[in-house]
Amino acid sequence: MSTSSSDDFDVILDARGLICPMPVLKAKKALRDVPAGGMLKVMATDPGSVADMKAFCEMTGNRLRSSEKSDDVFIYHIEKVAP
Repeated sequence: MSTSSSDDFDVILDARGLICPMPVLKAKKALRDVPAGGMLKVMATDPGSVADMKAFCEMTGNRLRSSEKSDDVFIYHIEKVAP
């Protein structure tokens, strides 16, 4: 797992090559480093992550701002909501 900061995102999580539930578990952990109102970008290659990320955001109250596919990579933008 690699995380880094950018101008558009507070944390970027590279979960490519991991199978579910690992992308969601890594996203949960990465969100700890995102301030309330901040944004997490997740990149994953497991097609199962599409439903899992949506369900994860619904269960945790965070907002799935966008979900897209570029080549074989699923890209999610998750906004962290204050607890």
